[in-house]
Amino acid sequence: MIYTVTLNPALDKTATVPGLTVDSVNRIRDLREDPGGKGINVSKVIAKLGGTSRAVALLGGSVGEKIKAMLAEQGIDVWAFEAMGETRTNLKVVDPELGTHTDINEPGPEAGVAQLDAMLSALVGAIAAGDVVVLSGSLPAGAPVGTYDAWCRACAGAGALVFLDADGEALARGLDACPFLAKPNDAELSRLCGHALETEAQVADEARRLVRGGVGRVVVSMGGAGAVVADGERVLLARSPRVKVGSTVGAGDSVVAALAYAQERGMDLEDAVRLAMATGAANVMQTGTQAAERSLVDELLPRVTLERL
Repeated sequence: MIYTVTLNPALDKTATVPGLTVDSVNRIRDLREDPGGKGINVSKVIAKLGGTSRAVALLGGSVGEKIKAMLAEQGIDVWAFEAMGETRTNLKVVDPELGTHTDINEPGPEAGVAQLDAMLSALVGAIAAGDVVVLSGSLPAGAPVGTYDAWCRACAGAGALVFLDADGEALARGLDACPFLAKPNDAELSRLCGHALETEAQVADEARRLVRGGVGRVVVSMGGAGAVVADGERVLLARSPRVKVGSTVGAGDSVVAALAYAQERGMDLEDAVRLAMATGAANVMQTGTQAAERSLVDELLPRVTLERL
């Protein structure tokens, strides 16, 4: 079983605004709504790949109910815990003329320590050995910065393989727990190590450092440049196929989804990385945070390239 955890979910509204102008009236040409938050995005992509997952999320108010209904329509199993307030709504503004993607994200409701501890206890009680638990996204207000550290340790202690996708101090503290897989992007990894990583070789060196520190696998996504993948045996440079970009929101989540899906099915690392790169490319071709169809992923798979560093 794959469990995806979203502690700060959102309803994502993606607005297409040609010629976006600051300090002026702008008119929306198209608007779509999607259930969002990084873990929820992972579950949506897993479903399109042909897998199943259980989306564990803090959801509250009418927005939370709407997200549950939207996910149910997509056939995604939702394990909802009551949030202490209305689930947030995020606005994604896409300007096709300027080629820009602007995110305006609400903070979301607070989550208390006792509430998070009860949620973790329920999850740990459900985990079976070999399950995959994906911890991803921002922490809600009120959550201790070491939340992912504690959740990584508890889930791994129950026999799960933990995938971590976070940023800032939440990522740094989560890495202390040595998850099975970590997926920062190059900007997040730069912030983590305290200096800009300007070359693939520098990214690879930092990925190797994390593996030496106890992380099982490190996948560093680099946008259109592909990804660097490191484990205890090798470092790979994966190149994604060039595609027309619809929206980059959720691209990293689709990579995590494919890696989790591949892990559950026992795929080897190179095949898993190929699938992840094709899935990421297919998903940036979509608008909003909707997930791409598996047929498009399969079409792009032969165009993924790997080389050893």
